[in-house]
Amino acid sequence: MIVRRARVADVLDAAWTIAAVVEEDVLGTQPPVDLEARAERLRELIARGDPAGLWVLEDGKGRQVGHIAVEETVSGVLTFGMAILPEARGQGGGRALVGAAQTHARAIGAHKISIEVWIDNTAAISLSMPPPGSRSKGFDAITTAERTVASAAR
Repeated sequence: MIVRRARVADVLDAAWTIAAVVEEDVLGTQPPVDLEARAERLRELIARGDPAGLWVLEDGKGRQVGHIAVEETVSGVLTFGMAILPEARGQGGGRALVGAAQTHARAIGAHKISIEVWIDNTAAISLSMPPPGSRSKGFDAITTAERTVASAAR
């Protein structure tokens, strides 16, 4: 697995990844995904440049199988979200993407990074919050909340 900074040419594949993963109900985004609108948001993210950024994860054949998007939500605080195709999970790509985001945060002088994860997304939680006593570098849980889903009356 290879992680690299994304180019504008990568945004449609990243949008497709979100569309594939959204069906699992582990992202804040809900289906259906408007591919063009999502690609445009990612283009804008790349165009803004630091501190924002997008990194892609490629498999051994050069196919994009995931990405991580980083945005500054408050001065010095970076928030990120990521998506990895199911067939590419369990191969260290998630840790590599988080590592790229952490390296970026240090390079630009951010003092905090944040990830929001649904409480039932155990894969993302285990990636970002290693078990107690582990020597793996992770995040501290500052707050946790149960998932609340509201639907509009029809």
